[in-house]
Formats: sequence, C-alpha cells, structure tokens
Amino acid sequence: MQENKNALIIGMARSGIAAADVLIELGYNVTINDSKPLEKLEGVERLEGKCRFALGCKPDNLIEDADFIVISPSVPPTIPSLIKAKELGIPVYTEIELGYRLCKGQTVAITGTNGKTTTTSLVGQMFSDAKRENFVVGNIGLPYIARSLKATKEHVMVTEISSYQLQCIISFNAHVAALLNITPDHLDRHGSMQGYIDTKKRIFENQSSDDYAVLNYDDETVRSLGAGLKSRVVYFSRKIRLDEGVYLDQDNNIVFSYGATKSIICNASQVYIKGLHNLENAMAAVAMGMLMGISAKSCAYTLMNFKGVEHRIETVDTVNGVTFINDSKGTNPDSTEKAILTMTAPTVLILGGYDKGGSFDELIKFYTDNIRYTVVLGQTKEKIVQALNDNGVTAYSVVDTFEDAVKCAYENAYDGWNVLLSPACASWGMFEDFEHRGRVFKQIVKSIKEQT
Repeated sequence: MQENKNALIIGMARSGIAAADVLIELGYNVTINDSKPLEKLEGVERLEGKCRFALGCKPDNLIEDADFIVISPSVPPTIPSLIKAKELGIPVYTEIELGYRLCKGQTVAITGTNGKTTTTSLVGQMFSDAKRENFVVGNIGLPYIARSLKATKEHVMVTEISSYQLQCIISFNAHVAALLNITPDHLDRHGSMQGYIDTKKRIFENQSSDDYAVLNYDDETVRSLGAGLKSRVVYFSRKIRLDEGVYLDQDNNIVFSYGATKSIICNASQVYIKGLHNLENAMAAVAMGMLMGISAKSCAYTLMNFKGVEHRIETVDTVNGVTFINDSKGTNPDSTEKAILTMTAPTVLILGGYDKGGSFDELIKFYTDNIRYTVVLGQTKEKIVQALNDNGVTAYSVVDTFEDAVKCAYENAYDGWNVLLSPACASWGMFEDFEHRGRVFKQIVKSIKEQT
C-alpha cells in the first residue's frame, strides 16, 4: 500500500477518525468525507490542518483522485461512488480490514446477533486476568485500527465484529472466531435473512485448519454452518452434553473438553452475570479462552468476577421504589426478549427507534406476565402499536420524544416495579448510537430523581 499515497476515507464517525489518525501518522495524503457538515461531526475538528476536508457532500467527485478508499461500517458498499471505484479498480477497505493489515498481533473475534459486546468484554477480561497483553476493539467502541500500530506480536486483538464490518472484509482473519447466534436483524442492509446469515458466516472465510471456529450448538442455523468450514469447529451447548466442546455436566458444571484436555471450569451458578443468555456467552468465552491457552482456573476466576457491560441490563438507580434498568444495547427484538426474561418484578417497557426492517409480533407474543405497560416511540411506533393491538395488549402509551418516554414509563410504574429501556430497535435518527441513548437515559433518570 505504501506506494499508493492518496487515501480517501468515507464516513467520519469513530472508525473513520481512527483510520485518519493512523494514515496521517504513516504519511499518507488523506481526504476525509462525510455527508454531514463539520459542525455536526464530533471529534473531526482536531484533524484540521492535517488532512483535506470534503464534508457535507457526497464522495462522487473524490473517487478518481484516490489510490485507495477506507469506509466506515455505516457506509453501504452499494453506494454509486463505491460501485464506480470498483469499476476503476480502486481498492476499497473497511476500517477493520485496513487495521488488520497493519497489525502485528493475533486476533480473536466474536460475532452474532446478540451477546457480542458482553462476550467480547468477558474474553478481554479473561486475557487481562491471565496477564496476557490484549486490546478490546471493534464494534464494541474502540476501532480496531486505533490499536493496530500499538499491538506487538504478544498482543491479542479481542474483537467484536458486526455484519456491517464483515460485509467487505478481504483478508481479515481471526485465529479463534465465535458465532454466538443468528436471529433476524439488519435486514434493511442485507436484503434478506439468508443475506444476513451469509455475511455473518464470513467471519470464518479466511480461516485455515490451524484456526478455530466456536459455534453455538443450540442455535440450529449456527450449528449447520460448521459442516463446511476449513477451521477446527468447537461447539458450545447449554442444553446438550457434547462429546467434545463446552457443555454442562449432570451437576451443572461448565466443562471444556477438546482433544486431550478436559476441565471443569466452575458451576453455572457461580457465573456472576445472570440469565441463560449470559450463561451461553460465558460458555463461548470459555471455549475461546481455553483454545488460546488460558487456564481453566483463570477462566473460572473471570466468570465468577466479571460484572457485565454498560448499557446491557444495567441497573441505573431507584427512584421512589421504581428501579430504572438500561438495556440500550437491546437493538433488536431477540435481544429485548432476553432482557424481558431477566425481569422478576412488574415492568414498564420502553420500545421503539430506527426501523431495521424486522417484525415485532413475536416480541409482543413473548411478553411475560411481568410486562405490565409499554411506552412506544420512534420511527417504528406504528409497527409496534399494530403488533400490540394484534396481540390484545392495551396497556400502552405512544409518545413523541425520548424524554417523554422515560417520564411516561415512570408515571405508569409503582413501588417495586422496574422501568426497562430495551428498545428492540437501533438508535439512529435520534441518537449517535446505543451508547449515546443509554447515557441520555441515565441523565433523564438523574433529573427525575432530583425533582422528586
């Protein structure tokens, strides 16, 4: 790449800014582009004077001057300028692909519809507890490329990778790659469920027989993908005692069994983060940790002490007996179903946001007796209301703003109840990302508490 000095970066969120930082450091001539103007982009101003700005416009007229292009995950590869680049033979890299090419460290990667962030954080903590050098990167918040030049051969890049990031990989490969589950999501981007599955499967595309694929045996779609892989397949199962893999024995112990190694890690009841979905996340993490040489004792220590991640079923505060729970990471119906299962008290649920093309009927049918009231907002509100009505749910309100949603939920909750933010939708259009949404939720809860 070094002879191709002119780089065009399209999409100036976190990954685009990180890519610009690295390419500028390496001496490239960088042009940054985003459809938003500078005043609507956070953190881009610090690049002034270091590269060429082409903001508030489409990239169409910038393509021919580029030796290669770097795109952020949010940029679809089907936009006209990228189709033109392909026709002209101009290489197009994702930020994570470029970062991988520049990185000396070894990579492990986690994908799936749900549980990616928790499992990635858990695996990263396993490496830290085992005193192994690592960087937790990718879709989890810190772009892969932001640590690419800092990683040595001793570092492990513990990577959360989304379908958007997998869509355009070329050489990216993880020595151990995990696929946690697959349920409908991002159909607006991938066109169909099969398109989404095919994209998720790409995490294994560049693996060889020296690498490992960790798959959820209990997910029929995921299990079926193991047959055609070149890598060594290691299954995990919460429901079946496997001959080989990670499973629960008759005493509910988590067991790792592969090749000549068979170890009891700890009892399932000792895993600090609760819920059946988190037990599956823990089992996937055990498989990845053990395959990377972390001891059973060290894996057990992490499982018994890891307290979860922000914005995923996170208790925020209690106001007049009402407990506010932040599950802003619940960006699709299946994720929200898992959050619902953890509610052991009457709950007001806040639903709605950006429409990714999914259905809400199954989510509403999944309501437990603890879901007593629903507050609906966002682009998806009409679809959610239709699903509520179709399933005979009448205890709900529709609001226009996020602040109104939180306040309405509080007003319809009683002493001993929960208010659960688990929108089952993406945050785009109203917020920068699910983290921003979660932070605003906390701010509103703080304001409510101060006013009572």
